[in-house]
Amino acid sequence: MNMCRRIVVFCWAVFWSSCAIGDPVKSNDVARPTGGRPNIILIMADDLGYECLSCNGSTSYRTPVLDKLADTGMRFQHCYSTPLCTPSRVQLMSGQYNFRNYIGFGTMDPKITTFAHILRSAGYATCVVGKWQLAGRARGNGTYPKKAGFDEHCLWQVDRRESRYWNPLIRQNEKYRSDLEDRYGPDVFCEYINDFIERHQNERFFIYYPMALTHAPFIPTPDSTGNDARDKDDKKYFADMVAYMDKIIGRIVAKLDKLGLQENTLILFTGDNGTGGKIISQMGSRKIRGGKGTTTDAGTHVPLIANWKGVIPAARVCDELIDFTDFLPTLAEVAGAEILKRIKIDGRSFLPQLLGKPGKPREWVFTHFDHKRLIRYVHDKRWKLYHDARLFDLNADRSEKKPLKPSTDTLEAAVARKRLQSVLDAMEKESPIRRK
Repeated sequence: MNMCRRIVVFCWAVFWSSCAIGDPVKSNDVARPTGGRPNIILIMADDLGYECLSCNGSTSYRTPVLDKLADTGMRFQHCYSTPLCTPSRVQLMSGQYNFRNYIGFGTMDPKITTFAHILRSAGYATCVVGKWQLAGRARGNGTYPKKAGFDEHCLWQVDRRESRYWNPLIRQNEKYRSDLEDRYGPDVFCEYINDFIERHQNERFFIYYPMALTHAPFIPTPDSTGNDARDKDDKKYFADMVAYMDKIIGRIVAKLDKLGLQENTLILFTGDNGTGGKIISQMGSRKIRGGKGTTTDAGTHVPLIANWKGVIPAARVCDELIDFTDFLPTLAEVAGAEILKRIKIDGRSFLPQLLGKPGKPREWVFTHFDHKRLIRYVHDKRWKLYHDARLFDLNADRSEKKPLKPSTDTLEAAVARKRLQSVLDAMEKESPIRRK
């Protein structure tokens, strides 16, 4: 590590220590894996539900790179986001439920401590690439990448939008690039990631890659066939976009392999919410319409794959519940970083599960979703209860068409309702719902 980085790391350590109330909480519940602290790459696709990966059973798309990462690592069957992108990003980066810190769509509170702050204070070089969407709709009311703890960035939608795909508008380390005519945004992002890996191969690094793909508009990729215009928006291109997303991840994996870094790098892949509503996908004979923006399974059930060569047992499938608050404490524990007691973390680390150990599996997932109207709900793998008393048996009604009424509850439903209501009551005590 060069002298400048040593000074930066020392200053951040002093800063976070000075902010602490009491002693810091050290992430040491699990024995450190052999090989020490790894590099970390967290990849999050945009608008990609659980049903879109072939390793999850999709018959509409092929994702060979992600399938291989799952086959040589771990695939999770029950990971849940919020229904929309900004709330998911804030929850993912902070480890907190949205009632603690969410201030508006397209915005992240600049007072939030992110996983980048925590990993940078532990000596990691930090980088964010892809889609930002957190600087606020009005300048100055959100958070910019550097303020969020990232040393470097290469991003779309910081304080301007325009194109994310062909002829993209990309802000790279405080300046907008002017050399991207006829370029495809996802290729530019991938090039930056691989360059960052090369430059930091001899030190620990953390890359957060919230992808531009596979969000609408659904337009041709560099691998699409035919003579359609590059800006033609047609859902027929969604399959091409899924394939190109997978290809981009393959390039990153190949770079790690070339540099001999795969055994010292944890790769996590997920999605920020369900697939867009225009897309209908197949899982065998089962048709699934994308549920982005809805609180149903189709809007919140996302893929999660973890790969750490030689550390995570191969070909494992984890059936435990994971939500987006769990990522920050997991990354902190992987990095041996400290989370200060002043920071209320709602998630729990799933590092034990990654190492093939029991851990402390969560019994429920809670969501506070405040977009246009406030919705709160809590669910386990079978039962889902909303704050307005609607209860659903997800085994029989995954699309949530027929709410169960308390007056008609079976004994099993009544027990589930009581158990889940206790969670909603606890959240109500922390943050009461303002009722009109």
